Amino acid sequence: MSVLQKDRTPAEVYEEMFVPAFFQQWGSIVTDAAAVGPGDSVLDVGCGTGVAACAALNGVGQQGTVAGLDANPDMLSVARRKSKRIEWREGRAESLPFPDAKFDAVVSQFAFMFFEDRPAALREMMRVLRPGGRMAVAVCDSLENSAGYAAFATLLERLFGPRIADSFRAPFVLGDATRLLAICAEAGIADATVTQHSGSVRFASVKALVSTERACVWTLGGLLDDAQFAKLAQEAEQVLKPFVRVDGTILFEMPTLIVTARKR
Repeated sequence: MSVLQKDRTPAEVYEEMFVPAFFQQWGSIVTDAAAVGPGDSVLDVGCGTGVAACAALNGVGQQGTVAGLDANPDMLSVARRKSKRIEWREGRAESLPFPDAKFDAVVSQFAFMFFEDRPAALREMMRVLRPGGRMAVAVCDSLENSAGYAAFATLLERLFGPRIADSFRAPFVLGDATRLLAICAEAGIADATVTQHSGSVRFASVKALVSTERACVWTLGGLLDDAQFAKLAQEAEQVLKPFVRVDGTILFEMPTLIVTARKR
């Protein structure tokens, strides 16, 4: 099914295209970073369509509980189709609708970059953790460490200028361990650590990558017209050729930084 079909919501495009291309691989990695185990109570902040929340559910077993929170009702609509055992809640990371010390672990997978007040969000995550509880927050590493997307961003700037390119670069703005630790310090988390984890992006073709980015409201969606996207698709075939495999799929590295901390 084409990602450009008019009846597909951005959340459905995200689930259909972005999740298998990149996000699915990280659910268990992020929950492992938070040491999620049997019987735990876990919160996924900025849960999107529920990738990390579902991974947490696998980890907690029948005796554990999982909640997923997101500010986007369309994302939650897709997430609710995945599990009735997970408590799906609409809300903001900066004001979590949960009492103090409710959860054994809090995770957040590729949402932290988009929070309006990042230190406030971290303070809220620590507030709802029980003493000894664990937090794991995953963000995209710097664009320079993802050669395929770096080449794509350079192409966008050459064709359409820095404003468009910077919109695409937005998810990568926290790809710096020093900056992440500074945000943690501002939130009052003195013992946070940041680790880099290897990952990859895979699409069925260059055309699929460009079409998916076109449908993404968080980066290029609505910024380019049909003629501009046609030009982008044509130029991308050549620029991204070094990352295309024999079977036509496109594959390149895209590492992640994971912030972890424990509540004292």
